[in-house]
Amino acid sequence: MSEYTFGNPEVVEEECDILLIGGGMAACGAAFEIMKWAEGTGLNIKLVDKAAMDRSGAVAQGLSAINTYMGENDPAEYVRYVRGDLMGITREDLVYDVGRHVDDAVHNFEDWGLPIWKQKGDEGKKLRDGGKPVRSGRWQIMINGESYKWIVAEAAKKALGVENIRERIFIVRLFTDKNDPSRVSGCAGFSVRENKIYIYRFKTCLLVAGGAVNVFRPRSVGEGTGRAWYPVWNAGSTYAMAAECGAEMTLMENRFVPARFKDGYGPVGAWFLLFKAKAMNAFGEDYQEKNYELLKDNGYDRYAMGYAMGTCLRNHLMMIEMREGRGPIFMDTPSAMAKLAETMTPREIKHLEAEAWEDFLDMTIGQCGVWAGENIEPDKEMSELMPTEPYLLGSHAGCAGLWCSGPEDLPGTPDHYHWGYNRMTTVNGLFTGGDGVGASGHKFSSGSFTEGRIAAKSMVQYCKDHPDIQPELPMSTDEIVEEIYRPVRTFLEHKDYTTAIDINPHYITPKMLQFRLQKIMDEYVAGVSTWYQTNRQMLEVAEKKMVMLKEDSLKMRAKDLHELLRAWENYHRIIAAEAHMQHIKFRKETRYPGYYYRADFRDINDEEWKCFVNSRYDRNTGEWELKKVKWKPLIAVGEKEPEGMKHMGPDL
Repeated sequence: MSEYTFGNPEVVEEECDILLIGGGMAACGAAFEIMKWAEGTGLNIKLVDKAAMDRSGAVAQGLSAINTYMGENDPAEYVRYVRGDLMGITREDLVYDVGRHVDDAVHNFEDWGLPIWKQKGDEGKKLRDGGKPVRSGRWQIMINGESYKWIVAEAAKKALGVENIRERIFIVRLFTDKNDPSRVSGCAGFSVRENKIYIYRFKTCLLVAGGAVNVFRPRSVGEGTGRAWYPVWNAGSTYAMAAECGAEMTLMENRFVPARFKDGYGPVGAWFLLFKAKAMNAFGEDYQEKNYELLKDNGYDRYAMGYAMGTCLRNHLMMIEMREGRGPIFMDTPSAMAKLAETMTPREIKHLEAEAWEDFLDMTIGQCGVWAGENIEPDKEMSELMPTEPYLLGSHAGCAGLWCSGPEDLPGTPDHYHWGYNRMTTVNGLFTGGDGVGASGHKFSSGSFTEGRIAAKSMVQYCKDHPDIQPELPMSTDEIVEEIYRPVRTFLEHKDYTTAIDINPHYITPKMLQFRLQKIMDEYVAGVSTWYQTNRQMLEVAEKKMVMLKEDSLKMRAKDLHELLRAWENYHRIIAAEAHMQHIKFRKETRYPGYYYRADFRDINDEEWKCFVNSRYDRNTGEWELKKVKWKPLIAVGEKEPEGMKHMGPDL
């Protein structure tokens, strides 16, 4: 495309019954599952992805483990695990629903060609035939996963049909129906390769565009700018587009702060769980054991059972060491490797070293670059650990997201957990999965794929139940084009005012606006610069600054399609950030120590705050409405699978 000639885009308008928005694991799960239920219905089903499905979503770069696989474990125990890790508050119906279905997803992955490590004697035996996987933890199994996403995407494309898939189209706006604002009716976006805008009308859709990264200023700045743990293309689009339609959000105060190898963001799970490495402070002390009693000071100990404590509490104990000057924190990789080598032959040792390296080459190759650049051989020298900047997500060790209807067949489920179709939000016809489903973390890749399958079945049923829906958008085509291309129009109108296009009083570049957002969130909303601490006064300052940031965001420029993509990612990040800020302000306790701290409410307050915090956003006024929603436990501590809760097979 020649320079500055994209001001008048071609408009492509399409209609379908069901639209899948996204190309990650949840979208692939839906694409794989949906045609089975739609057979004979005549439903028109399409998928649109911002990237290309083969390398789209959080699994794009590869993965070295599947972190949710039941095997011999009881799904009820999985519920207890997730509940404990997320400090007591989860939607247990949604978690159980993933647990009873997820193994079939993993069995499919293996059938499609994903190499899954097996225990000695079971090397040639598949999981579905009783093969025993190599576990790095109770719920985790090891894989050779560099091509994990490629394998899953291939199956999804084959099932849905490549003729029904459009790639490299960034959906940026959802619309409710002109005649029924309680129902979703369509969406719009643009090609990131061509001068085209796409407008879709549909009866129902699955919004699975991932969580949010780069809302907070990363630890890596300067030459490392942009280095992050979570995929940088996940810009909070799921949360923002749903919120602007009035969908209810839940636990958006929650965030994930992973402890990772410093600077490279390399994963630590396999080292801790499979290779049995230990973390220590600068003086060689086991800081978890040393600081465990301190959990009692704020009531945190009630969510720590020995060393099976939640992820945020492990962070909390690490941060005590660093704040009090006993850092850096190291992972003792040499001792772990030496201990394992005591009972191994030289050949087995070499194989073990290869597996340790492959853990990073499969999924975080940047960590290998850091080690190589600093002359670190992890079998000979320890590496530093550091908590990262915060991320907003609902599928990993976090539970931010949308308030969704759950399954109707689980005993004891309260009415406010189920009001319609499984995985449908509070907006009729709008479904989600993976990072989009709130209050039910620890799904990871296999669980996100499973939620896509669950939603697929529900969406087909929704269409069968509502055959007469005639979607009508609340905006004209011209109005949609003007809104989406506003940053382009701003640039073309003012670019000649100065001789340097990046310096202009009439617009701000997307890169500079993102820096402003990250600075606000980092310094006032519990980022790394304040050691994850905030208080009411800091949040109020952030609120004022966010008002001005939103005003200035309307002056973003886009000199090309890449900047238009960055501009719209910023719009989405701002809404996600605002939701996060409002939720932290509303919840007057520190529910997730080690992820963030309300310095004015340090303790956990189960009496008043063992509940969900839910919110709604009014796009027209910019106002947020927040409320408490009652939490109900469905599975008691130590209880076996409740009567009536049954495993369900591949038929979902």
